[in-house]
Amino acid sequence: MTNPTPQYLSLHALETFAAALPVRDENGQPKAFVYGGAERTAISSQARRRAERTHSRHRANRGEGPLASYSSGRRTREWALFTRDALIKNHDWDSDQAIYAAKAALEGLGLKFGEKESTTLLTKVLLYAPTDSGDRIADHINTHADAFNTWLTQYTAAKAEAAAKEEVRKNAKKNIRKKTTTAADDDAEPATKDIKEEKEQEIKIPPLPKDLRTGILTAFAPRDAIDITVFGRFLAEVAELRTVDGAAQHSWAFTIAPAEHIDDFYAAADDAKLERRENALDFLDAADNAGAGMTGYQSLISGTFYRHAALDRDKLRVNLRAAGMTEDQADLAAQAAEAEFIQAFVDAVPRAKANSTASTGTLPNLVLAHEGARPYFYAAAFQTQIDEASDGPAALAGAKRLLDHHRLITTKRSDATPGRLLTYDLDIQNLIDQLTADGTLPASEVATLEELTA
Repeated sequence: MTNPTPQYLSLHALETFAAALPVRDENGQPKAFVYGGAERTAISSQARRRAERTHSRHRANRGEGPLASYSSGRRTREWALFTRDALIKNHDWDSDQAIYAAKAALEGLGLKFGEKESTTLLTKVLLYAPTDSGDRIADHINTHADAFNTWLTQYTAAKAEAAAKEEVRKNAKKNIRKKTTTAADDDAEPATKDIKEEKEQEIKIPPLPKDLRTGILTAFAPRDAIDITVFGRFLAEVAELRTVDGAAQHSWAFTIAPAEHIDDFYAAADDAKLERRENALDFLDAADNAGAGMTGYQSLISGTFYRHAALDRDKLRVNLRAAGMTEDQADLAAQAAEAEFIQAFVDAVPRAKANSTASTGTLPNLVLAHEGARPYFYAAAFQTQIDEASDGPAALAGAKRLLDHHRLITTKRSDATPGRLLTYDLDIQNLIDQLTADGTLPASEVATLEELTA
């Protein structure tokens, strides 16, 4: 299928955080890497993708934005629980019967569940599927209850046989431990080997009948969950559940000036202790209730970040067609998805420490949207770090460098369009006004987020 616009939409942004921590590593520290010989604080592409994906889903669920008329995806391990709830609510199944059937159906599909008490009802892997997949699975199981119950009898027998073998294995292991460390140990080695081999044999769950399997697979298909076609999904456990190569690409964001962060000491007050201290009748009572309730350190970062994302318009349409849409439906959905993709790129912010740093209120200093026959990533513009002592504030200096870089690219590459430019920064607005007056602005300025869409 053909697309009248260039294949790739490239988005670039500069945004400034002050005393925030949008994402952290396993030690609670800011993520960072060395680029251009200087350490840069970073925000991972995973954090950005999740922020944008969930931002768009919440908007669509509220009936807002271009994707309000489409369904959304949910990435979770709880599909057995959602299916159970739908069987109980929509079809009046008994709770125990519903969860047993839901888990069995997913195991019959090839999904595996956790082994700990806290994870026995959770699949071992996250599955990204339309939000209503649990309802659809429940409807299918209930509609084909006779065939499903026949298969469920075979499933129960297979589980019982496996449980009996596991009990034999455990008893044999206990017997081996009771043997002495004399000659009997020579006989224990092959016995132990047999037990290990038996344990490694997986439960042979009978395959689901074709109609039942097809219905459950269809429930997990992307259908009109546009976010799955944009961001993609990978699932190796079930061959028929097609891996979706997403149409969106995201880079790691990084500071354009040297990384800046502080280890902030904090003390949390214990209200009860403070009240006793304030009402103490002598200094000994006051001393007993002195001190904070809890103390600690948290790392916070400050800086202006460059980030980039790209959308493959052709891939997006292919994914939508593969999900079952007609060409016209796919084209309309792709236009809506692109508009929402830009909106989320501008407005979504990772939520780590959002309440204590107000980081989610951040707006980009500058956003540039343009098209091309390939994606364009402008990280090279900031390989030489911004030196605020000589270049001035990082956001303004970064905007000058980004616009100069874009002017260079559009001069030398015929497939890179000038595009559209939006700022929420007063100093950068003054820069744009000056470049407009000089006739050297390398893109068209727009006044609203919606106008960034081609």
